[in-house]
This record gives sequence, C-alpha cells and structure tokens, in this order.
Amino acid sequence: MNKKHVAAYGEIMMRLEAPNHLLLRQSENLNFSFTGTGVNVTGLLAQFGYDSSLISAVPNNSIGTAAIGAIRKLGIRSEFIIKNNDNLGMYFLEKGFGPRASIVTYANRQQSSFNTTDISQYNLLQKLENVDVLHICGITLAMNSLTRENVLSLVKLAKTQGIKIVFDCNFRPSLWGDNGNINAKPFYETILAESDIVIMSEKDAMLTLGLQTTELTQEGQLESLLPVVADKYNINTIAGTIRTIRGSNHNVIKGYLYSENEMYYSKSFDVDILDRIGTGDAYTCGVIHGTLSNMNHQDTVNFSTASCILAHTISGDTPLFDTDDIIKIINEEKNDIER
Repeated sequence: MNKKHVAAYGEIMMRLEAPNHLLLRQSENLNFSFTGTGVNVTGLLAQFGYDSSLISAVPNNSIGTAAIGAIRKLGIRSEFIIKNNDNLGMYFLEKGFGPRASIVTYANRQQSSFNTTDISQYNLLQKLENVDVLHICGITLAMNSLTRENVLSLVKLAKTQGIKIVFDCNFRPSLWGDNGNINAKPFYETILAESDIVIMSEKDAMLTLGLQTTELTQEGQLESLLPVVADKYNINTIAGTIRTIRGSNHNVIKGYLYSENEMYYSKSFDVDILDRIGTGDAYTCGVIHGTLSNMNHQDTVNFSTASCILAHTISGDTPLFDTDDIIKIINEEKNDIER
C-alpha cells in the first residue's frame, strides 16, 4: 500500500533563541533554526514514515536556500515551496525558568515572503492530486487578508480533490487584534464546515464561535460544547489537550478526543519541560496518525498525548522521534541508558 501523503500550508520562520535561559539583553549570541507550525507537523509525520510536504514561500536569497535545506533534512518534501520576495518571518525566544515565563517576540512577519505571496503563484492544481491530508493552522488565518483568502482558496481546491482537512484553531489574540474573536468567527466557521479533524479548546468554542455553557470545569465545558460544534459543522473528530501550569518548566497535561458522540480522555501526565514550543503540533500529529492508521479512538488519544509529552523533552520546535518512542511513553518504559 502506498504511503499516505500529508501536506501543510504554513510559514517557515527563523527561531532565534537566547541560550542557557538567558534574557535577550543578557545574551551576546543567538542560536537559530527554521520552524513554524507546518514545519513541525510535516517534520514529525515524516519521522512517522509519511510522505510530507510543506506549501510555503521563502525569500529568493541565501536565507531562503538555507530554510529549504533545513526542512529537507527533516524529511519534508519541498516541491511546494517557492522563492518569492526577500523577507523571512522571525521570532526571538527567551526561555523561562521556574516562575519566570518564556517570552516569544515576533519580527518581520507581515513582510515575510509567505505572508505576501498569493496562492495562485504556487500552481497547485495538479500537484495536490496525490495529497491525502491538508493541515491548516489558525495562525495563518490571523496574519492578513491575503493569507485568509489563500487559506479559503486552498481548502476549496483540496475539497474538490477529496483531500481530508485538518484545522488547528490555534487562536492568537495578539495577531487578530481588537475584536479578534468577532473578526475571526466567519473565517473559522467557513473552515470548520470543510474540516474532518479539528484541534479545538473550549475557549475556541465559547469566545470565537460564541457558544455558551453553564458548566464550570474544563472537562464539563468540553463535554457540553464539542458535541454542538461537531454536529453544527459536521466534523468527524475534535481533539486537544488540557494543560495545567505548575510553573514554566512543569505542567500537567491530559488529552481529549470527541468522535461519534463519545468523549475520550488520556491519563494525566506530569511533565518536566525542556522545550515547550511545538508540543501542540506533536499532539496534532498523533491525531492524524491515529486516524490514518485506523486506531480506535481511545488508542488515538493515548498515542497523541504521549506524542505531546515526548515533544516537551526535545530541544527545538520540531519533535524528532518515531512511533516506537511514543509507544515506550504509553507503556511507561523507564530506561536509564539504551545501549
């Protein structure tokens, strides 16, 4: 049987990290890497054994060449990546410690090649024919009117070719600005109506979609709201994580998944955090893998949560492990050193 092919539409960014938990104003050096939600998703799925491609634009210069080289090293196919314009979005990371939270500061995003390239420049009509799943992120919807129209056009094209849509709501208030939830709602509703798998929290349902519940606990809110969302937009699977923050380096995480009128939960994990960024993308990859490999729903949420947990132990945005590593987390295997 041919390998499934997963594509993601998303921005490639440069991550610039102050080392050793230093503040930017303390550090004389920065470590850089290339990242982004689409990179994280397709990079980890490549580790799982899938064909994975990124639909993106990078600068037509040496920075763009380096970015393409970096994603190829992750096993991501680059035939959907074009060179256009001359800017790359960046973010600066100051890792937190103890009670001090991590800080992410974005730069050059609105001017980036990705956020200034019209979808028509990718010439995707025939290229998408062999794609089975398309991943879309709410961050891309938030960037500007061009990227919003690009997402709508791409999803419409994908649906005409029978491609499954995975939509990660990933609402970012700072990107949407004033009245962000109200402004985002029509775009979210359009994508949700075309989606097969959705990564969504109870806050997305309440604040962006305007749904209401009298439940007070997070689990109660999810169990009240997700069936309404699934029924209204005809969504097969809605999933996500419940994260309790004990400190910048210690969280408690539990996964959930709603499908076929049933809610499924993983057990709760105490997590010591090496690197927080990209862990939600690892959860999404678990849900995609569980669906494509015909896991039952309980096994899917267990696998996805273990994937998320393991991602916290990997330095850098893009998790680098395979399905066997995740199974060890599920089975609670504790090895000192593997020799």
